[in-house]
Amino acid sequence: MTSKVYVALRLKATPERAFAAFVDEIGVWWRPSPLFQTTPRPGRLSFEFSDGGGGEGGRLVETRQGGKVFEIGRILAWDPPGKLVFSWRQANFPLELHTEVEVRFEAVGDETRVSIEHRGFDRVPPASAARHGFPDAALLLRLSEYWREQLAAMGGRVS
Repeated sequence: MTSKVYVALRLKATPERAFAAFVDEIGVWWRPSPLFQTTPRPGRLSFEFSDGGGGEGGRLVETRQGGKVFEIGRILAWDPPGKLVFSWRQANFPLELHTEVEVRFEAVGDETRVSIEHRGFDRVPPASAARHGFPDAALLLRLSEYWREQLAAMGGRVS
């Protein structure tokens, strides 16, 4: 199985603006999905940093109504405004399992190509609830659709 999906979208924004929107405004534009839920009852996503300024070691969390926080992942690479890499864990993943999301922001004329590569779904066990019973190809198709929708929502925020 190919264990990754790749999607990209051009936005009418600078790489700096697109990077800031992805990190600082994710709680505004992110759209919950019934297939790729991070938690059973969606909350608000945000990146948190111990020093307040960003960087590796920060984390992506979902804060649910009532204040319960679920850690989706940790920032593995931080290179603004060009690249962000973070681990990804859905609540229905086995405890030790994480996949990886790489987001790139590349200037193309007066636009920015934002690309997402989500890799590691080959590590999700075939019987896992995270697969929803889909064979590999269908699972990856649904995952790419999911990320396309997220990028479109982000694009609506910055364009």
